[in-house]
Order: sequence, then C-alpha cells, then structure tokens
Amino acid sequence: MLGFMVPDQFAESIYDIDFEELKQQGIKGVITDLDNTLVEWDRADATPELLEWIEMVQSEGFKITIVSNNKKKRVGTFSEPTGVSWIHSAKKPLTRAFRRATKEMNLTKDQVVVVGDQLLTDVFGGNRGGYHTILVVPVSKTDGWFTKANRRVERMVMKRLEKHKE
Repeated sequence: MLGFMVPDQFAESIYDIDFEELKQQGIKGVITDLDNTLVEWDRADATPELLEWIEMVQSEGFKITIVSNNKKKRVGTFSEPTGVSWIHSAKKPLTRAFRRATKEMNLTKDQVVVVGDQLLTDVFGGNRGGYHTILVVPVSKTDGWFTKANRRVERMVMKRLEKHKE
C-alpha cells in the first residue's frame, strides 16, 4: 500500500515541470488538482502567471483537465474563465474521475500525468489508476479543514516512507 503513496516525480511547483521530458515519454495530457496545486485554496481566480502556464502547456500540444474534490461552484467558477476542462466532486483517491478525464481527453492512461499537492488524494489515486504522478509543493501554507487532516496523515506516511528507505 505504501508504494501507491510514492509519486513518480517531485517538483517544487507546476512551473518546474519539464514538459519536454514528459513529451518524450509519450505524455499528451495533464490531469491537475486545483486547490494548492494551481493556486491557493482560497484564491478565486487564476493568476496571470497561471494563465501563461496554461497557454504554454496547451501550445506544447498537451490537453489539460482539472480534477478536484471541491464543489461544482468552486471548480466551475475558477475553471470556466481559463477554458480548461474540469471535473468537480471527484472523490479522489477513487479513480473514476481520472478515468473520465482521460476518456474526455481522448487519451490512454499511459499518455496522461496526474499532478497534485497531496499524497492521499492526487498521488494515491493517480498511482492506483496506473498514471504517472507528480507531487508538487502546496502553493499555500494554509489549508481547508479537511486537507489539514489529510496533511497530518501525509506526514505520518512520509515518515514511514523515509524509514523504508533506510
């Protein structure tokens, strides 16, 4: 079970992901979390820097879908102005939303990378679904109440993973 918690890659942020390398690996689509991955969990809109990133990723030929556990209003209000496809109430780490996003992008799971800031939802769900996963550092130092609980469990998992390395 711990193996499902280990991402294939780490990145400081979405801006540090090497899309040329992903392209060489046959990746054509990006499933990304929203809150604390793309922007702070309490930021309503995309930043100019994020809009440039989305444009760059798409101009490189990648399809993007935001897959979030958050509610329709939050995900839709954020995503619609960006023009990026989105799925709300994803129930990650369940894999159904990942499969749906992959199908909507008309790709296979080996052509898609899952990017997120949480081990228990993004990485665990992506790995269980057979996707390439990238864990990024959360963009905010604060979290919503549910994520705070997840972070406590993540810290315990990380300690356990570190012990397995030794």
